[in-house]
Amino acid sequence: MARAPRCGPYICGIDAALDVVSGKWKGLILWELDAHGIRRFAELRRGLPGVSEKMLTQHLREMEEDGLVHRKVYAEVPPRVEYSLTEHGRTLNKALEPLGAWGVERIRREGAGVVEVEVTEASHSRQDR
Repeated sequence: MARAPRCGPYICGIDAALDVVSGKWKGLILWELDAHGIRRFAELRRGLPGVSEKMLTQHLREMEEDGLVHRKVYAEVPPRVEYSLTEHGRTLNKALEPLGAWGVERIRREGAGVVEVEVTEASHSRQDR
């Protein structure tokens, strides 16, 4: 079931931004697609340890509705679907970079554990956010 996009009124810009990134996995989906460019569903799921198929599907649909993610379906058998960030999604991911840097500092300060994920050359620089 598709959710109705929220159109305000918003209290402030943070409220409007959080409306499209609410949920544990949306920021991580943005990060994964930014790091790798184009990903198939199974690749996204492997890159996000702990996400369920249902939750990933739901978040991708919402992000597509919000104009953050592009979904490309190929007319092949079996069907192939690829996900990538739109320009709108890239600008949101760029806006979240300072929040990621704040989070890295919090991890260091608190001595919190970090889930190990496969790091590629493309995503290596993002590990220090």
